[in-house]
Order: sequence, then structure tokens, then C-alpha cells
Amino acid sequence: MAQPIQTIGLIGKYGDDTVGKDIHRLARYLDRRKLTVVLEDHTAGLLEADEWAHYSMDAIGRHIDLAIVIGGDGTMLHVARQLVDFQVPLVGINLGRLGFLTDIPADDMESAIGRILDGDYETEQRFLLHAEVLRGGKVVHGALALNDVVVNKGELARLIEFETYIDGEFVNSARADGVIVATPTGSTAYALSAGGPIIHPTLAAVVIVPICPHTLSDRPLVVSSDSVIQIVPTELGGQRSYLSFDGQFNFSLTDRDHIYVRRAKHPLTLVHPCGRSHYAVLRAKLQWGGKL
Repeated sequence: MAQPIQTIGLIGKYGDDTVGKDIHRLARYLDRRKLTVVLEDHTAGLLEADEWAHYSMDAIGRHIDLAIVIGGDGTMLHVARQLVDFQVPLVGINLGRLGFLTDIPADDMESAIGRILDGDYETEQRFLLHAEVLRGGKVVHGALALNDVVVNKGELARLIEFETYIDGEFVNSARADGVIVATPTGSTAYALSAGGPIIHPTLAAVVIVPICPHTLSDRPLVVSSDSVIQIVPTELGGQRSYLSFDGQFNFSLTDRDHIYVRRAKHPLTLVHPCGRSHYAVLRAKLQWGGKL
């Protein structure tokens, strides 16, 4: 990491009262290590004690050297988008199900965090996507995503039609339930369920995955992360269609909106104890290699 760790921010799963005891236990451990502990506002509300300073998510990035996220991958996705521009490294404590990003078990968190604080850690860079919507030549929405940006149909079981361009060059016109633009991080999420490939997180690549395409020859496409991907809904048939970011919030689309997806300016730094293997994570989380 760029500077010594002196102030650590703790951010828990929003609205989950059960994480309070784990946050309190970790905060006490960090106190014993003579480190300054800062809580995110909502996280502070999960604790009965009021012993530590707390800030809003918008402000906490200016006060900490390292963020520890206690929750699941969904919590990590939310925090990553909020803190990436502050270039704060993130560590994930897993209280969720899969834990691709939050990969330290809660039962082992003092030991794992201790190793990191003692310098026994590895860092890895993950890039995010930035998407913006142009309507009538004006930007009407823009946001970041760590996993994926998705154009998908609304409530009706009816296909939508859209065109895809890469670096201004026409690729195809498709009818489908939608299309996923995913980072290597997101290649093990929705894109994988839709039939996309798993991309190693170190690759500078983006995968474009159609969702239930009407034409079976419409297959996933892997392109450079330097590419600018443009998606234009051309025939929504009067139904709702949305642009979603990491599956956590969305923006309503109309015909002839121009959606531009490109690599975000700042990467995210994840911190792990030494010895973490990406393939071991895949084996464990996807239950590969079980002997019959």
C-alpha cells in the first residue's frame, strides 16, 4: 500500500443488525493494535457502543488508509463504487454466501487482518466500468459498476431490440432479453449465469453477453477494456427497459437512448492475506473438482 496504515474504516452490511457483534469485535482488536478506528454512519448505528468516530460514506474516504468491509459481495460492490475515487484499498470479511470479493471468513478475521497489518498481504487491481446515457445529445445519467452494466427488459416477457457498437463500429442488431457488459470481476456473476466465460481478474478485457438472444448464434464477445461499447435500444415495443449497475440500482431507458460503457478512470485495490489463489476461490465457490 502507498502509505502506512494508521486509520481504518469499518463498513458493515447496510440494515443488517446481526453484523454489529462482528464489527464491535474487530474494532476492539484494532484498538488493541493502537490503530485509529472510524465507522461509517450506518455501521455505527449497528453498535450499542458509541466509542468511535463515524462519518458518512461520502466523507469517510478522506479520513482512512484502509477500509474493511464486513458483509457479502453486494456490500463490497456498493462500497467499492463509493470509495474508488479516493483510492482507498479494501479488505472484505465474508458474512454472505459466495464471497468472491469478501473472501476472509468472519471466524478468522482477527488472524487474517493481523497478517495484513504485519505486512503479510498481496494487493490486486480491479477496474470498474463507467456508463452514461445520452438522450437527445445530452447526458441524462452516469454511474460506476464493478461487476456489470446491464441493459434489460422490464416486467413483460417480451424481447427488446438493440444495436451494439464497439469503438464506433457497428457489431450487430439483436433481439434478446437484454445484454450484459461485465468486467473480469463480474464475469463470475450475472454474466456467468447467462453463459459468458470466466475471465481472469488480471486481464484487461470486457465481456459482452447477450441475455436469452432470439438468434442462437449470438454469442458472448470478449473485447479490450480500452474499448468504448455503445448500446442503442431501437425497439422497446412500448415496454419498460432499464440500465442497471451491479444489479443494485437502475435507470429507465427509452428508444434511441445511446448508452456508452467504458473503463472507469480509477481502479480498485483489493487486499488479501498472502497465499490467496484465484483458482482455489473458483474451486471453492463454484464447487469445482469434487470427486465422484
